[in-house]
Amino acid sequence: MIVLALDSTAKAAAVALLRDGELVSKDMHDDGNTHSSTLLPMIERLLCENSLSVDDIDLFAASAGPGSFTGVRIGAATLKGLAFGRNKPCVAVSALEALAYNLRDTDGIVCALMDARRGQFYTATFKVAAGEVERITPDEAKSGEDIAATLAQYEKVWLVGDGAEVAKPFFGDNAALADKDKLLADGESVGALAYKLYKGGVCVSDTEFAPTYLRLPQAERERLEKIQKEEIK
Repeated sequence: MIVLALDSTAKAAAVALLRDGELVSKDMHDDGNTHSSTLLPMIERLLCENSLSVDDIDLFAASAGPGSFTGVRIGAATLKGLAFGRNKPCVAVSALEALAYNLRDTDGIVCALMDARRGQFYTATFKVAAGEVERITPDEAKSGEDIAATLAQYEKVWLVGDGAEVAKPFFGDNAALADKDKLLADGESVGALAYKLYKGGVCVSDTEFAPTYLRLPQAERERLEKIQKEEIK
């Protein structure tokens, strides 16, 4: 089974091709360009380099959120566009769980963190042992102080994701950053997680694939705040 996996939920755009859960090829861009201009060229290049076409893909996978609203929408639209009309299964994975999969070879507690701005982080905590990633907490939006307080019970916590360095000051000596090459989104992790979910019977059609949001978009939050201020007046 050939899997095409992608992630555009945060600052890095990542794409990978896997065959039966094993990496074939991958690419990642963290150069400041918008995902709308980098994601499709990355996919096309990987397919070309491996003498494949979109028709050869058996499973389409993408991080469905949480994350940047624009990035999440770009990833979902790209997957849906590629899979449309092909009658191939699709898998939506948690961007946070995919980040934890970056450290699936490291035993211990892993806290995935994505910078959600406004003093918050998208976060989830996992226990990793013998290559298996077990969820401890759900995906949620919390402050750095609250996250650190919850994880203070653990002797050591690995921090991963584009919010890891930003959140690190909230933690004590029990927290350590993941290695640089494992810190950001990785298409291989998205694909490995998606393949595992698919083997467990989890998949949707291209029309059923949907983004996951934990907060309202910024424009909607600002509109509601404006209404509340006017009501107070």
